[in-house]
Amino acid sequence: MIDKWPVAIPQLSGKKQRGVYVYLPEQAKDDPAARFPVLYMFDGHNVFFDEHATYGKSWGMREYMESAGIPMIIVAVECNHGKHHDRLKEYSPFTFVEKGLGRITGKGRSYMDWLVNTLKPIIDETYPTLPDRENTFIAGSSMGGLMSLYAAVQYNDVFSRAACLSPSVWFANSRVVDMIRNAAVAPDTVIYMDYGSREMATHPGMLKKYTRVVTALMDRNVLLTSRIVPNGDHCEACWEEQIPFFMNTLLYQRD
Repeated sequence: MIDKWPVAIPQLSGKKQRGVYVYLPEQAKDDPAARFPVLYMFDGHNVFFDEHATYGKSWGMREYMESAGIPMIIVAVECNHGKHHDRLKEYSPFTFVEKGLGRITGKGRSYMDWLVNTLKPIIDETYPTLPDRENTFIAGSSMGGLMSLYAAVQYNDVFSRAACLSPSVWFANSRVVDMIRNAAVAPDTVIYMDYGSREMATHPGMLKKYTRVVTALMDRNVLLTSRIVPNGDHCEACWEEQIPFFMNTLLYQRD
């Protein structure tokens, strides 16, 4: 079952509303006393339904979860579709200047503060969640992948595991690395991170930049799964194919 309801984030987009998608496993209906871990995801409109997805192709998360029988709640929040690079602003922890984009004022901290301090309490009150850090995960792709990495290291007291698909570590790379080096990261932190072999050519020096982030995470003793996806592209169809890999990492050696 998937609930969808509107929400506003006043500090980011005023009264303008966006959708929150909440997937509930079948076990929630069968056993009212059961409680479940929660996976928060970025770009919620791309997660479940092709007809809602920006490019007409979703990740197909509902089909995967149902076929695999995974007892987990997924909370996926729609991005800001504003015309002034508003998605980039909300999904960037840093302010940066990029050719063709101009100055992008990073509002990632404000977004995560809202997710952790406003949205998560609503989810925990409304749905049968296991609200503790051990059972709270986060995932996303592209800028959402960067934000998942940011959440895992900067909000490590909330999220114990993260999946970062094709994370946008091509900009402000040194700041990303410094963020990881300086964060208070618990030794049980689990991160899945990947990048497609084909998309490596999208930005100059991408392999080196990706490797720097991997090294920084390993230096912090993060329990890291890192992959270069064979023939991987920067698109929902490719990210859908990675679901078994990152879900296995998120759930590895859990009771």
